[in-house]
Amino acid sequence: MDFDSLLKDGALEYNIELSENQIQQFRRYKELLIEWNEKMNLTAIEDEYDIVIKHFIDSISCFSTKLIEKGLKLIDIGTGAGFPGIPIKIAAPEMEVVLLDSLNKRVNFLNAVINELNLKGITAIHGRAEDIAHKKEHREKYDIAVARAVANLSVLSEYCIPFVKTGGYFISMKGPNVNDELTQAQNAIKILGGEFKEKLDIKLPKADITHSIIVIKKLLQCPTKYPRKAGKPSKEPL
Repeated sequence: MDFDSLLKDGALEYNIELSENQIQQFRRYKELLIEWNEKMNLTAIEDEYDIVIKHFIDSISCFSTKLIEKGLKLIDIGTGAGFPGIPIKIAAPEMEVVLLDSLNKRVNFLNAVINELNLKGITAIHGRAEDIAHKKEHREKYDIAVARAVANLSVLSEYCIPFVKTGGYFISMKGPNVNDELTQAQNAIKILGGEFKEKLDIKLPKADITHSIIVIKKLLQCPTKYPRKAGKPSKEPL
């Protein structure tokens, strides 16, 4: 199956109908990813088929939560090469998206993608979540925080929940075996003002790949001391 058909069919699994322009944006994104990956380590996935399934469609699977809507403001924390934030932005161009990453080289790549794809209403910022979450222009300012990072859920919750406004959501993309992690994270989620809402089991189309999406609702303001200083959340999870 060619790139266009694979992408189009995969997106339809999540009720996303991509236009020709959106498909062209994804195609250019893939080219930039491969091109920049020769100069810096952005992804271990370089096969075109795998990029579509494991990066683009995997990112779009966030729409299965039914929470991502136009007009909302979303932050992607630890975005890396732009996943899931850029595919979400391409698929839902009316959303306002912020991409946060701690490595300046990756932020340079993200800005190149934003410019090349002519995306509006999306910004890439350089910094650590532990620091940026204390800035008033970012603290509790987002309808949705999303992370596809590899940290455990207790740590990710401390990084992400402080960005979410009361009534908003933290969406965590995890592997298939997340139940123990979820149990261990309940205390952190409660301390940070959140509540576990649901776990979605996702099977990616055209592939034998499954993962989980954890949805946490922000019920209360986050105590001002969280997140703790850089390095502390990972060393001493709540």
